[in-house]
Amino acid sequence: MHPTPFLNNYLIRPIIQSDAAGYFKLIDANRPRLEDFFAGTLSKTKTLKDTEDFVAANIKRREEKTYYPFVIIDTTTQTIIGYIDVKSIDWKIPKAEFGCFLAKEALGHGVSKQAMQIVIDHLFNELGFTKLFLRTHLTNKEARGLAERLGFLQEGVLRKDYRTTNGTLVDLVYYGLLKP
Repeated sequence: MHPTPFLNNYLIRPIIQSDAAGYFKLIDANRPRLEDFFAGTLSKTKTLKDTEDFVAANIKRREEKTYYPFVIIDTTTQTIIGYIDVKSIDWKIPKAEFGCFLAKEALGHGVSKQAMQIVIDHLFNELGFTKLFLRTHLTNKEARGLAERLGFLQEGVLRKDYRTTNGTLVDLVYYGLLKP
């Protein structure tokens, strides 16, 4: 996917190695909000060096077509304000899981919806996926509302399906979106 501008001052593109420092700043500034539901990412980005290795590994996974990481950039400040990842890829279907987070200060401006729509179009039209799915906690009303505004349909609730950072088992709502 080529860098794609949207909403006048934002850009979405695949992550590159030189994004590691900005990505680390995004994670570190939002660590308390992200720790329960992005535990894997946070455990691999505790330091700048860890984050550089994490970004390099994810670029390699992108080349292997097993993971697709994207950054959202505020072009007025040239800072990374969000991340979208496409994981749990099953090329036999083909389907993938969709994840996203934004810096707290970027929430509520339509950035997630626009960025996710760009990536969804890319995944369906350029990479050939036929289904995307996402999982979120039952109480995450913002994520559930966003999924529904993007056309995802609730497919079910899986009980005790995810262990948070503190060890609590929680239910997850699964949403699916089929290629039009």
